[in-house]
Amino acid sequence: MRELSGAWARHTGDLWGGFSAMLVALPASVAFGVTVYAAIAPHYAAFGALAGVLGAMALGLIAPTFGGTDRLISAPCAPAAAVLSAFAIELVHQGIEPASIVLMLTVLGILTGIIQILTGFLGIGRLIRYIPYPVVSGFLSGVGLIIIGGQLPKFVGAGDGALWYQVLFSPETWDWRGLTIGSATILAMLFSSRVIKKIPATVVGVACGWMSYAAIAIIDPSLQQLENNPMVIGSLGASGEGYVAILTDRWNQIGELRLSQVAGLFGSALTLAVLLCIDTLKTCVVLDRFTRSRHDSNRELAAQGLANIVASAIGGMPGAGTMGATMVNYSSGSRTRISGVVEGLSTVVAALALGAFVAWLPVATLSGVLIVVGLRMIDTDPMRFLESKSTIVDFCVVLAVVGCALTIGLIAAAAVGVVLSIVLFLREQVGGAVVRRKSFVGERSSTWYRPEHEMRMLEKKGRSAVIFELQGSLFFGTAQQLYRTLEPELATTEYLILDLQRVQSVDISATYMLNQVRDALAERGVPLLFSNVRECLPSGRNLREFLELAGLRPNDGTVYYLPTLEAAIEWVEASLLGDQGSSVDDPPPLELHEIELFKGSKPDTLVDLDACLEKRSWKAGETIFSTGDLSNDLFLIRKGEVKIVGSVGRGGAIKHIATYGRGDFFGGQAFLDDHPRANDAVAIRDCEMYTLSLEKFNYLADQHKRIALVLMNNLALKLSVRLRHTNEELTLLQDN
Repeated sequence: MRELSGAWARHTGDLWGGFSAMLVALPASVAFGVTVYAAIAPHYAAFGALAGVLGAMALGLIAPTFGGTDRLISAPCAPAAAVLSAFAIELVHQGIEPASIVLMLTVLGILTGIIQILTGFLGIGRLIRYIPYPVVSGFLSGVGLIIIGGQLPKFVGAGDGALWYQVLFSPETWDWRGLTIGSATILAMLFSSRVIKKIPATVVGVACGWMSYAAIAIIDPSLQQLENNPMVIGSLGASGEGYVAILTDRWNQIGELRLSQVAGLFGSALTLAVLLCIDTLKTCVVLDRFTRSRHDSNRELAAQGLANIVASAIGGMPGAGTMGATMVNYSSGSRTRISGVVEGLSTVVAALALGAFVAWLPVATLSGVLIVVGLRMIDTDPMRFLESKSTIVDFCVVLAVVGCALTIGLIAAAAVGVVLSIVLFLREQVGGAVVRRKSFVGERSSTWYRPEHEMRMLEKKGRSAVIFELQGSLFFGTAQQLYRTLEPELATTEYLILDLQRVQSVDISATYMLNQVRDALAERGVPLLFSNVRECLPSGRNLREFLELAGLRPNDGTVYYLPTLEAAIEWVEASLLGDQGSSVDDPPPLELHEIELFKGSKPDTLVDLDACLEKRSWKAGETIFSTGDLSNDLFLIRKGEVKIVGSVGRGGAIKHIATYGRGDFFGGQAFLDDHPRANDAVAIRDCEMYTLSLEKFNYLADQHKRIALVLMNNLALKLSVRLRHTNEELTLLQDN
């Protein structure tokens, strides 16, 4: 019993939320249906009301059952009404029979659902979310304006077939009854939330519109009859056997359609599918923000497509996840997808119980509801784009999409939106800098710690070697920008390094430009060095292979590929110092006075120090010490090379930190602070070293203070030089 009461408590919010959402979705669905079918012929308005009810029912039952987004409410929506009514009006102008138009609307809805299902199964759902905001804003604002323009004649009670601008400037065509009813509906929807917060504004608006109609009917008895009354929807006229007969006859006619006729609907179906997908995903994203959850775009679109197929197949309107009903559902305490099913079931019950009331709904009331919906679809946020010159282009994109939607059509607006999406992307790519940082080898150093005289030489010659760290996309839009940046260096530099670590993509135009750079350098015998050329870009392309196929091969001595930027800098440093490519003959081990740390010291002062040193050797590949070791020895390299590696950052990735060669020293930090080793030291080549432990140094300091002072002074000076150089590099990196 307790479990039963707990389950009831958990789903009470779903029941109330679904019922509240129905109160919002059902009147709007009826209004959308009437808008579409009234465009065919005035007496088809009743069929439109039924289509809205059936669409709300099918979408409410199918979409949450197969979708994965909790609390989402699906129902006929404004984008569907805009596209379908425009489609119907176009067919009317072509002289097509009303019955055939209804048939084409059914097929169009089914095709839309199929496209949505394919969109979900092919994983395209997540791509729709990346449509730029200005395009989506312009599209939805355009749909809102189309809805408002289509409803103005009905709102003021003008004759059928009148255009909004004709009606707006022809007050003599207005019917005060429709204007009064519509105005009451709009005012109630806009201001009721300030007074009545628990009842949805749509319900209050419909109630006020109906009461206004009832009050006017007391004055005008002609409004008290249902037949031949243009002010109300009229009898739905399709229930029981009659509805089954209509539906059966419609499907028999669909079976007679030719394939070419169905194919001709594909463009409109694609436009409608994209609009419904955007509307659904936009609602899901907003819902995720409130619920701190994450929806499955592809699953949701597939479920929406299935629901639209069923809705269209039974004579209903297609739709999408709607913002208004979903927010009412959420604020009413719903938790799961059950609330969506409850909304669908509530729609069935309400349609059966209130069928007679729906027949008496004033057309002007439904127009008022849709005008408010259209007003709420207009996005005013892009007006802020006018405050800055950098965003004026985005505002122009919004205007272009809105203009196409109003003057040419939604299909053209969809095409313009796609093109402008590409233009926006290209603008961002072309406008962004592809050179992240420019520096010189003299300002930076490789991982190789070199003697002080070599460092001074590199600082002097280093400006003849320039480094460009690239970023973003190298394509036809940025290739010339990059060439103009590199061009001043092509005639003067002796070494050019291009670091591609942050490059996301490269196209053929960019490789052609890089070949031009290579050729210009080759005329002067200058090499072009690439570093961090990844084998797998985010696009999946092997960049090294692509560059070589484009002609940038390393076998002619003009192009070199180095694994890291540090390795490239090291290559250039060796060239500047004159030992690039020299043979390593195995020079003899250095004596103590030849070590960099003690150069300039008198040999006789080092005699006692030499007695405290231990001579040790390691083979190439052997570990000298590891992270965490408690050893505190100072290592003086007589022969060979040593590499220092360690984990960097929170991820703990192993990085090459430094390289020390013959005559240098390492291990000074642990020697000074007596803390565990922070890195690993590995012999690159066979090594012979002097080692001095902290214990023996302390003994030396007691017995030979002058020697200890010389050692500590020289050690401090060398570490100071290294620290100063490191600070200069950090400053360079921060400034760029």
